[in-house]
Amino acid sequence: MEFNLHAVSSQEKERDFDVVIVGAGAAGFSAAVYAARSGFSVVILDKNVAGGLTAEAPLVENYLGFKSIVGSDLAKLFADHASNYAKIREGVEVRSIKKTERGFDIETSDDVYHAKYVVITTGTTHKHLGVKGESEYFGKGTSYCSTCDGYLFKGKRVVTIGGGNSGAIAAISMSEYVKNVTIIEYMPKYMCENAYIQEIKKRNIPYIMNAQVTEIVGDGKKVTGVKYKDRTTGEEKLVETDGVFIYVGLIPQTSFLKDSGVKLDERGYIIVDSRQRTSVPGIYAAGDVTSGNFAQIASAVGDGCKAALSMYSDSISRK
Repeated sequence: MEFNLHAVSSQEKERDFDVVIVGAGAAGFSAAVYAARSGFSVVILDKNVAGGLTAEAPLVENYLGFKSIVGSDLAKLFADHASNYAKIREGVEVRSIKKTERGFDIETSDDVYHAKYVVITTGTTHKHLGVKGESEYFGKGTSYCSTCDGYLFKGKRVVTIGGGNSGAIAAISMSEYVKNVTIIEYMPKYMCENAYIQEIKKRNIPYIMNAQVTEIVGDGKKVTGVKYKDRTTGEEKLVETDGVFIYVGLIPQTSFLKDSGVKLDERGYIIVDSRQRTSVPGIYAAGDVTSGNFAQIASAVGDGCKAALSMYSDSISRK
């Protein structure tokens, strides 16, 4: 879902801000609103388009104030609100953050930005299976986002790889318009919440357990099936399908922090204290990119608020 709220033009060369927020998702938008209302000049940078994973949710039914709302609609509301307080620059990839005497230099694909404070809200990205055919058939029947691509398979057969909450939600959502959908899960049991299990059973969605996907197969132009090994019997099997949607986990987007001094946990998530401070004074982090997060829109928004208020409090104490 592309919002293109503030595309960077050749004339727009402003690179000095009080606060640079890296990541245009729920946490980043929240941090921007609170930081700007505290008197800081703020820019949000994102290598993709605004919205984050919120924009990929088929329906959001647990965010206070909305009984039910499409994720992309909620993300649009967030972005529209934040754009009243901060500049939002899409397609700008942050490559490194370095401490300087006056604050931080943020090197990007566009230019070098300068800021007194940095808030990292880059969230997570989808983990890949690493099997034969996955990269070959990406965009040719293989996807990581049913919200983005699911409707392309209206009336066709699809497979969701990964039976956790994300995979279950994708399967349930697509079952409304595809010919049939099958879930393939590595573990020998249901891995999603009970509410989704009941919906899967109600809709008679096949849920293949204890299955290790070994290959995504195709005819050279498009996906035709998924091969997997039954982990109990060792038998190789094939599910014929037109589309494959992969939901096998998430990876924190923190590779650009390699030389920043920001400490990460063993999985690559940013370690923060109770006030969203990282190990580097002046750098804060919020949302799904932080260690021990709950991966919820509500908690991401709260983290963003907390990071901005902590930053303001710290700025006062340093004067």
